[in-house]
Amino acid sequence: MNKIKERIAALRRVMEREGLGAFVFPSTDAHNSEYVADHWKGREWISGFNGSAGTVVVTTHAAALWTDSRYFIAAEEQLQGTGIELMRLKVAGTPTIVDWLSEQMREEKHRVLGLDGWVNSAEEVRGLQMELSGCGIELRTDFDPLTEIWTDRPQLPQAKVELQPLEFAGETTESKLGRIRKSLGKQQVEAMLVSALDDIAWTLNLRGADVHCNPVFISYLLIRSDDAILFVNEEKLTADVRQYLADYRVSVQPYTAVADYLRAHHSEGGLLIDSQETPCHLASSALDSGSMVKFAPSPIPAMKAVKNKAEVDGFHKAMVRDGVALVKFLRWLLPAVEAGGQTEMSLDRKLTALRAEQELFRGISFDTIVGYEAHGAIVHYEATPETDAPIEPHGLVLIDSGAQYQDGTTDITRTIALGPVTEEQRRVYTLVLKAHIQLELAKFPDGCNGTQIDALAREPLWRAGLNYLHGTGHGVGSYLNVHEGPHQVRMEYKPAPLHAGMTITDEPGIYLSNRFGVRIENTLLIKEYMETELGKYLQMEPLTLCPIDLTPVDFGLLTDEEKLWVDNYHQLVYDRLAPHLDGKDLEWLREHCQPVEK
Repeated sequence: MNKIKERIAALRRVMEREGLGAFVFPSTDAHNSEYVADHWKGREWISGFNGSAGTVVVTTHAAALWTDSRYFIAAEEQLQGTGIELMRLKVAGTPTIVDWLSEQMREEKHRVLGLDGWVNSAEEVRGLQMELSGCGIELRTDFDPLTEIWTDRPQLPQAKVELQPLEFAGETTESKLGRIRKSLGKQQVEAMLVSALDDIAWTLNLRGADVHCNPVFISYLLIRSDDAILFVNEEKLTADVRQYLADYRVSVQPYTAVADYLRAHHSEGGLLIDSQETPCHLASSALDSGSMVKFAPSPIPAMKAVKNKAEVDGFHKAMVRDGVALVKFLRWLLPAVEAGGQTEMSLDRKLTALRAEQELFRGISFDTIVGYEAHGAIVHYEATPETDAPIEPHGLVLIDSGAQYQDGTTDITRTIALGPVTEEQRRVYTLVLKAHIQLELAKFPDGCNGTQIDALAREPLWRAGLNYLHGTGHGVGSYLNVHEGPHQVRMEYKPAPLHAGMTITDEPGIYLSNRFGVRIENTLLIKEYMETELGKYLQMEPLTLCPIDLTPVDFGLLTDEEKLWVDNYHQLVYDRLAPHLDGKDLEWLREHCQPVEK
């Protein structure tokens, strides 16, 4: 019996004792984070699947994982031999979790579904309760079997919390708290519980290192009309940070005390809780106090998404340093591949090392994706010693990477021709470039949402019968999470409006299983375009500074407008990076920023 089957068998023994017919394991933590500390990687531990998104459900006789198209190939490989069935989200014929449970639990002795109320949001639990109401299945949220069966479970991280200087933050904590309190007043509540870790870090101008690639710290923040309480393990706070918090009337209580505090303190003036980010357990604790609880979206993500002048300046400076590292890497790449001995993992190490040489580098912003040829078709591929492919001087390599600098976060994808490419690769590469350009060229009304402009990127691909199932763009934090909401550019409806000052990525791609993948990504700044009698209009400015490989482009497929965009972008890249490069690096940059022949 392999270790995953052993873990599931142990789980089922505990489920039988507790009278549970099924148990749900989400990907999230007690803060509804996308990327989580090792302590909360219960879904990965029980299934072996290590993607960032997915839900595992285990009954007494069956098990299944639901995940999206980014992870279909990886999940299929990782689930082999586990007895866990792969459920492909958004693919015709794939049952929902509730439909699957209804079928699987018909003959169960215990028609009770268990989930941990700490790692499932109040909104998720409410929705699940409604869906299960007609199935005769009860829901239990007060038990976590992992506390028993995960015997070597990692402890909560204890990294120190650091101040984010005002020169990078651009707005004082006092000002941010004032804006938040003003928003709460408009909603007629006097307090708000903040669960999202990046929202807490942004509000308090603090950063941490508790989550891999994300400079956040494990905590909750209760904001009240005159003061605030930070629930955090106090060992993480230096004397300077303690004094800083005290200056803004932020007291400190233990991280584990938050539920008891909410349960014991009645909020006369009302407490706002974002049900999509707050654990079910904490929402229940607040209700138990008799407080008037208002479930509504937190005002912080919309505030955080619009970058101030210092943050925009920081992005520009960080992108220059990142661009310098990328140029050095790309100049090194082809000769190194031709010399032999390079692999996907060695390319990753080289790029990270060049970034680490840059001022204010604090680490990578996500695990680098280096996918050569067929591995490029695995959307969120991460090379391991077992899968690490040798890089040869032909075909395409897809490199999706980013860095955390103290003044900005970067996210870029380039697909590089390492030598001869097929006609199919050339055609697909060019169509993806067209898709990328069309979004960057977009002009759109202030306040429209990402769903309304998503089709602009997809249209050149749709014309060719091609599509991708992931989003086209996401917000990027200012030395915070590389994936930042609330705005997104994707096919699924996302109502969050787009405004000047927001960052957004532009990353269309095409992935042909077992053949190759292509993705081209820049991080962009949304800025003003014009104002007419019909309102304000917005446009995109590229923040990312790195040449796009033109060797695989079929220029006959590009319009004159698209060719002009390429020339203008490369001129921008050259103008911004040239003063920071010399010698062969500068020569390489000049060569790869030459105008397109019309």
